[in-house]
Amino acid sequence: TKLVVEHKDRLARFGVNYIEILCNHIGCELVVLNQTLNDKEDLIQDFVSVITSFCARLYGQRRTKRKTEKIIKELCCEKEEKVE
Repeated sequence: TKLVVEHKDRLARFGVNYIEILCNHIGCELVVLNQTLNDKEDLIQDFVSVITSFCARLYGQRRTKRKTEKIIKELCCEKEEKVE
């Protein structure tokens, strides 16, 4: 009947208000122990969370691309060695 979290960002990166509405609709109470002081601070935290998430995704794509290029290079070297 209660969902207890320490900080809103531990529940979701953004959109916690939607989760709170859903909880109220199904009869569950959302309890956030460390509340933000004002809406401006909450909005800034949401913005930072979104930017952090996108940056992590971009860095992940770069890492995946480097891994793929390394594998292709290794496969090409193995193929050349077999031909010789």
